Amino acid sequence: MTYCVGMVLDKGLVLMSDTRTNSGVDNISVFRKMFHWSVPGERVLAVMTAGNLATTQAVISQLEERTKTPEERKNSLLDAPTMFNVATEIGHLLRETIEDRQEANGARGKGRFTASIILAGQIAGMEPRLFMIYPEGNFIEASFDTPFFQIGETKYGRPIILRAYERDMSFEDAVKLLMVSFDSTLKANLSVGLPLDLMVIGRDRFEPAHERRISADDPYFDAISSGWGEALRTAFHSLPDYSLYTK
Repeated sequence: MTYCVGMVLDKGLVLMSDTRTNSGVDNISVFRKMFHWSVPGERVLAVMTAGNLATTQAVISQLEERTKTPEERKNSLLDAPTMFNVATEIGHLLRETIEDRQEANGARGKGRFTASIILAGQIAGMEPRLFMIYPEGNFIEASFDTPFFQIGETKYGRPIILRAYERDMSFEDAVKLLMVSFDSTLKANLSVGLPLDLMVIGRDRFEPAHERRISADDPYFDAISSGWGEALRTAFHSLPDYSLYTK
């Protein structure tokens, strides 16, 4: 399993993903699930992946044309005129990759090679945009009503985002919010694990404003985790007692 979140703010985009993959409790590995490409002054694109690892890696490899020598590689997404076109191309590639793997494996492959992708980015002259791309190749775009997307193990980290998200919040607060969301997920599900990858994309910057890998010994994440736990205990004990309302 995995956990990835993409969030739209007035100031830009904030992304975070975990790196754990597992095939049972005795086969756990670390693989990057966040990738980005940029053309200075023209565009920045980022994707986060969840689902079957071989499928998602095949999609990323094809986007980067890794069958060619390094000097011949050219990511086709860097020529797409709009973010909608980028989402369409990734959606087609994801669907075709899943169909190919399922067909090659017959009945055994049915439902085993599914994957989903969060796409974020901005092209010069246009707004920053965020998309959720489904295994079938179709997608939806973030809006004022749905300003963030999650993929993977979403249920544990969703409540805090729903309660605390504000579109005009600062990048600092957005990162703090995602830290709490991931801490809640890590505490509840062993299939999501450190290290985490964080990326902040400022509006009209066309390159990551901040990029960082958060490891198990990260002092800020540790402070957020312990501080959030203590804050929850304090808030719990400050709630009115049940007996006051049964008299």
